[in-house]
Formats: sequence, C-alpha cells, structure tokens
Amino acid sequence: MTDKEFRESLLEAFEIKTTVKQQVYKNTVESFLILKKVLKQLEKDYTARLKGKVPDHTLPVFQERGPFEMEFRIGSDLLLFSMHSNVFEFDNKHPVFNLQYVEEDILRSYSGMIMIYNFLADSFKYNRIQDLGYLVARIFINKDKHFFVEGKRQTNELVKDFAVDTISPGILRQIVETAIEYCIQFDLLVPPYEQVKMVTVDQMQEKISHSRLATGKRLGFSFRTDDV
Repeated sequence: MTDKEFRESLLEAFEIKTTVKQQVYKNTVESFLILKKVLKQLEKDYTARLKGKVPDHTLPVFQERGPFEMEFRIGSDLLLFSMHSNVFEFDNKHPVFNLQYVEEDILRSYSGMIMIYNFLADSFKYNRIQDLGYLVARIFINKDKHFFVEGKRQTNELVKDFAVDTISPGILRQIVETAIEYCIQFDLLVPPYEQVKMVTVDQMQEKISHSRLATGKRLGFSFRTDDV
C-alpha cells in the first residue's frame, strides 16, 4: 500500500467512525430527552395516586440538574439519571459480539450510555459528600436507536433483543419503574459495629456541623448482583 492509499484508508476509517459516533450521540441525547418526559409524567401519575395517602414531603419530585443529569426523588430514595457525553465500544469478550446483528455490522456495537444511580435523598439534602450511591441500571443505545439494558432486575438475558428493541417512552417507563421498585425494596442496613465503633474528632465535628458521617444502603457490606 502506498503512502497515499494508506492516508486515504485512514481518513476514510476516521470519517466512518466519526459519523457513526455522532449518530450514536444524537440518538442518546434524544433518548435522554424522552426519558425526561417519562420522568415528568411519572411524577404527575404517582403524585395523583399518592396525594393524601403519604406525607407531602415523600411525594415524588422530578428535577433537572443540568444537560446530562436529572433526578427523581421518591420517599427517602433519590434516583439520579446521568447521560455520558462519550460513545463507548465493548471489550471483545462482551456477549454483544455473539449477535448476528452485530456480526453483520460491527459499527452497531458502538453505544451511548445512560446510567441510573440510587442515593439516599438525605445525602443531597444535607450535602453529605462522603455518602455512597449505587449503580442500579445502564442503558446502551446504538446508531440504529436499538438498545439493551443491564442492571438490577432489568433482564435475564443481557443482550438478547438488541437486534429488535428500539427506544420508546413505554420501554423507558418500564426500565425506570423496575429501577424504582428495586430501590424502594433495597433498604438501608445498619453497618457492622466494628466498622463504626471509632470516630475521629474531625468526623464528629463534621457530623455535628453538616451531618456528614458517610452513609449508604450497604455501607460495609458487599453489593452483589443478587442484592435485594
């Protein structure tokens, strides 16, 4: 291959990849906007159902936190939805590469990512910056606007329907409500005594001033895929 041919091949590969990644990014942004509408509707639906039956301060609240983050607070739980601004490729052992759908076009594996985290609502309310949150789901979207989701109780077969499933408000609502159900049932546990039996003066002063002793739903416990 001549230098000119090599250069042309390189630039062509760059052009193709860049075009695909821009399309993936566009699809992920559009999916995030659909997700925003879903969360707003959930806030209305849940509030209408729960108003007068639970304390007002525990009713669901949707809030935007910027172009790539938004939150949905319900009771003592806060679900943080975060869209990554980059496009990702999977490692070569990922099951996505076993699909005929991807084998036919390897560029279909490039994906944008939306993550759902679970925090205690009080962690943000009291600015407890040492508190822990947990990733409960990740949504991957490709150039065809096909998707798959991995996470707590989301699916038994990780990428089975990647070739046919496309993003829609109904699908996103199902993903979100599965995450909400998991978070509500994922209770705060008392940390092991041995882990918290000693505290520094600095930690206690921080605690007195800002309620900042680190807290998490499974602080001091292993967080496994089968946690309930």
